[in-house]
Formats: sequence, structure tokens, C-alpha cells
Amino acid sequence: MDRPPLAKRLKRFLRYLLVRAALALVHPLPLGLAGWLGVRFGALAFRVAGGERRKALKSLARAFPEKSEAERLALARASFRHLGAAMFEVGCTAALDRELKQRVTWPPAERRVLEEALARGKGVVFVSGHVGNWELLARRVASEGFPCQSIAKETSDPRLTALVGRFRERGGVRSIWRGQDGAARHMLRALKGGEILGLLIDQDTKVQSFFVPFFGELAATPRAAADLALRTGAAVVVGFCQRQAEGGYLLTMREVPLPTLEDREAAARALTAALSTEIEQAIRRTPEQWVWMHQRWKTRPSDEPSTLAAQGGAPVPAR
Repeated sequence: MDRPPLAKRLKRFLRYLLVRAALALVHPLPLGLAGWLGVRFGALAFRVAGGERRKALKSLARAFPEKSEAERLALARASFRHLGAAMFEVGCTAALDRELKQRVTWPPAERRVLEEALARGKGVVFVSGHVGNWELLARRVASEGFPCQSIAKETSDPRLTALVGRFRERGGVRSIWRGQDGAARHMLRALKGGEILGLLIDQDTKVQSFFVPFFGELAATPRAAADLALRTGAAVVVGFCQRQAEGGYLLTMREVPLPTLEDREAAARALTAALSTEIEQAIRRTPEQWVWMHQRWKTRPSDEPSTLAAQGGAPVPAR
């Protein structure tokens, strides 16, 4: 494989050094102080990152056309502040080792959802999205001794990928890097072994996807979670770790039943749509805690109106 240009290699190296420096700064801090600093960092990013700010406002206009421009601007600003806080909190590895269970509440009723799904012995396909703090979600589940692996995309810098992998392993979560040799085999082995396999399916990525409704419009949504569950018979659980107004985070979980359709393709599409709806509902509960700067509707169906009608959606209005 050809090496990338020198300028790109330097950019990746500087980014890696910046991440290492930020982690060194945040690592020893209490979670409260790290979150406070993260909010300030997010507020600064909102001011200076004009391109990302415009993407967030455009996404919010599609998702919440009924809101005023001022309301959407406030939501965009809050989402940057939340993301900054979440990133800084995740870097507090020393404090997380001490305070995780106190800061992230996992009610017994929510825990039973996962325990009952695992008790069937076929593993659990655990689905979430980039809402709240998904890294703390995985870490909190693993902290109770549940065997967890997550599917993730490698970064463009192997050093940064390794750094992320080490961080997750410290929290008890092993990574399966999408696209690596043997990745599919590792996923199936994890489920066969009765483990939890985590996937985030709320982004438009270069993977096999279905177009399913998301905030009233079709969005390309990864189908891997549905395919894995239907192939193995694993239970499907959706879960979220969302910040609470009074402080800390709350874990919520719900099992999503497998479709009974005989047509595997139709069943996979129906399950993907159901999971997308679950994620949308979680985002609507705390819209300031989602990554609105992501271009969720970037990929469009080749025949949008007829595709929407065929999938039970409504035609996309002109904007």
C-alpha cells in the first residue's frame, strides 16, 4: 500500500500528539472538573468551527422544522457543549475507575433486560447511537462483569486506533475493528460464546445499509446489527446512557423483538427500521446530546419519492 503524502502524515501525527496531550491533561482530573472544562471547550468549538456549526444547524432544520431558528441555534450550541463534556469525561480514566458506578446509574429493572436476554445463551446484539455518552455506556456494562465487545471503525492513524483500543480495553471492552481480516468471524464467535456485541448504527457510513425513516426522512442505516441477530438468533437490546438534569448519567435498556417475517431481507429491513426508531426516540428525549454536526442524510436513495412510499415513509418535501 502506498504511503500517504508527507503533509497528511504530519497532520495525522500532530493530531495524535494533540490527543495524547489532551489525555495527559484530563487523565488525573475529577470528573466534575473535566466535564466543566469540556463544556468550555465545546462552547469554543461552536464559535470557531464554522463548518461543523453550519452542518449542525442544517441537520437540526431537517429534524425539527417546527422549531424557530433561535431554538435550533440553542440546541446546536448545547450539543457542542455536551459533546465537549462527554469527551473530557471519557478521558478521566483515573476518576472513572473510582466513580463510574456512582456517576452512571443503572437501575435494576434496566439491568434485568440485559440479564434476561443473555440468559437465553445466544449472545446479545447491543445497539445504541451517538447520543449521551456511548463510551461510558459500554464501560458501565463491562464494569459489572458482562463480557463486551464493540464493533468500531479504525481511524486513519494506526497509532490513534491503538490508543482508542487500549482505552476501551482498560474499561473491559474489547474492540473488533471493522474491515480487518477475520472481523466477521470474531463477531459471530462473540455471539456464539454468549457475549454482548455492541454496535452504533446512527451514522451514514460506507457499509451495507438500508434506507429507513429517521426524523421523517430516509437515512442510510447500517444493517449489520439486524443481519447478525437474524443469522444467529441473538437477542437484540437497545440501550442509552444519557445525561440527567440533576447530574450524572442514566442507563436505559429495552429488548427489541426479532421480526417473524419469513423473507430474511424484509426481516432485516424491518428490524433496522425498528432500531432506527428507538434511536430517534432516545434523541428526542435529549436532543442536545446528539452529534448534529454529522451529515446523517448525506446519502440519498436513487429514487427518493418512490423509495419512501415503498418503505412506509412520506415524500421528502422540498427545502
